[in-house]
Amino acid sequence: MFLLIPTHLPLSLRSPRVIFAIGATAAAAIGLASYVLTRRKPTAEELERERRDLLARIGRITDGTIMDTMIAEVRSPALDLADDTEPIHDGPLTPDMIVYVYRIAGVTYECAQDVTMLAELVQGVRTDLPIQVRYAPQNPANSIVVAETWSGLRLSSSQPSRNDSQEEAS
Repeated sequence: MFLLIPTHLPLSLRSPRVIFAIGATAAAAIGLASYVLTRRKPTAEELERERRDLLARIGRITDGTIMDTMIAEVRSPALDLADDTEPIHDGPLTPDMIVYVYRIAGVTYECAQDVTMLAELVQGVRTDLPIQVRYAPQNPANSIVVAETWSGLRLSSSQPSRNDSQEEAS
């Protein structure tokens, strides 16, 4: 066995234990490098969902106000009959972005949350009522107003159906 070890190596590197340790270290380094280079990296949507879940679990709650809701309007060619006509919406509007403001320890934070992935949770949001904001205690600028498991928004109450309003009139 010792005949296979090259003699031009220093005496400290000729030991079979040292050669085995160098080989194991090289194999571990190659394995770690291949894992880092080939692992699946999370998408932006997955990172945002994890952030919302974390804030919904451990975030502190404070009061806030909605400043604006941004709605990306998709116009169909049928609605382009005249430039001054407004599209008719059958139900409450669903915002794509909510801009809100809140105060913590005398500092005012103005933030925006993209809610396109949470469309069913923000349909009919009311901008005239106060909201609750969840924020990270270590970084108060990291905040949300709605997540999959929590909502600080006030939604509009459901409108009575035509049958209910006809029964009340009689």
